[in-house]
Amino acid sequence: MRLTFLGATGTVTGSKTLVETPNTKVLVDCGMFQGFKQLRLRNWKRDRSLAASVDAVVLTHAHLDHCGRVPLLVQDGFTGPIYCTPATAELLRVMLLDAAHLQEEDARRAARRGYSRHTSPQPLFTTEDAEKALLLVHQVQWDAPWQIGDIEATLVPAGHMLGASGVRLSHEGKAVFFSGDLGRPGDPLMNAPRPFQGAETLVIESTYGNRIHPEEDQLEVLEEVVNRVCGRGGVLMIPAFAVGRSQTILHLLATLRLDGRIADVPVFLNSPMAIRATEIFLRHPEAHRLTPAQCDAMWDDSTYVRTAEESKRLNEQSGPMILIAGSGMATGGRILHHLKSFAPSAANGLLLVGYQAGGTRGRALDDGEEAVKIHGHYVPVRAERFNMHSLSGHADWREIVSWLKGAPAPQRVLINHGEPAAADMLRKHLAEELSWDSEVAEFQTPYEL
Repeated sequence: MRLTFLGATGTVTGSKTLVETPNTKVLVDCGMFQGFKQLRLRNWKRDRSLAASVDAVVLTHAHLDHCGRVPLLVQDGFTGPIYCTPATAELLRVMLLDAAHLQEEDARRAARRGYSRHTSPQPLFTTEDAEKALLLVHQVQWDAPWQIGDIEATLVPAGHMLGASGVRLSHEGKAVFFSGDLGRPGDPLMNAPRPFQGAETLVIESTYGNRIHPEEDQLEVLEEVVNRVCGRGGVLMIPAFAVGRSQTILHLLATLRLDGRIADVPVFLNSPMAIRATEIFLRHPEAHRLTPAQCDAMWDDSTYVRTAEESKRLNEQSGPMILIAGSGMATGGRILHHLKSFAPSAANGLLLVGYQAGGTRGRALDDGEEAVKIHGHYVPVRAERFNMHSLSGHADWREIVSWLKGAPAPQRVLINHGEPAAADMLRKHLAEELSWDSEVAEFQTPYEL
């Protein structure tokens, strides 16, 4: 087999790896680049010959950095099957249609207000493109092997988010295993990832390859933030990924309220995508660890904001209140309008609850930038800032090493999905902790296995 990394090298976005045998070509993930402009520009580069030659796509999960360019692949001529778990398939419909809608909306706004350098701004892909891609989706269960040409494929639970999977591809008795985004053993919502069972080649993510998540009581930290901001009548803004972090925050807030640890302040989930994702979450009890009672409490504890008109009215309200909205890295979505309204006031608060990739507004906010650019204008940020790194859905380096322990050493380990410092540090940790040699994958470089 041959692997070629077409994304997620030197960055945590754009996951896309081409797997080739003499007779078969498979893409593992087909994700969108986010963050720095030079990365985002890659989304617009087309490879129609690739789209025409690929036999199938296997998706590890439904985050846009792993599935967001599937509509472009279809637009370029791909007509093969797209394989994923049932939960991922449901989320994929939500994620792709919402992404298309936001891009169409942003293009119209940019044209109307004139802040694009293009005379006729266009979305990366349209709702029609997303719908065509969704027609190609085939659902497969965990631990149920199937054939793609001369490759046998199997999905296994990876934690991280609803439906997330590791991917095992076997050819002529040799296997390559893709970790996908690896979840955490103590995640408040998700089950722990299936321990690595071994393979000749391992492709491992490294988002937190140079970090250890803080050992903090998540309920205690959130309790303190909510009481601090809402206690002074402020608005607490929480940019959250629609799938995963939004549900985690809802669950933790419901738990705090039931225990009487926070005041009965209104909580608004202002994200149609997160609302739909929460509904899907409740339909898949096999894929998470919450009890039915905890699911009911999570659902009943918040007000769900579905329309643009309702969202706009929130910006005219005063605190105390909690606003949860996408996107998680503040790259788009309704959180931008809340930031414009509430970030300039020191009475309010901003809580970041997930990884913030370089070049995103979320990273700028996390780094303490005094102003961020939104819709063509700089918005001062005086709101008090907080960060709960412990809520990340990615394993840190110690958790990655623990996940790998006990498995036979692969013949080759390739590290992807990490910024350069994180990827290289994971390489060192694998050498020191497991005595495994590994290498950091390079963009568009073929690796013969």
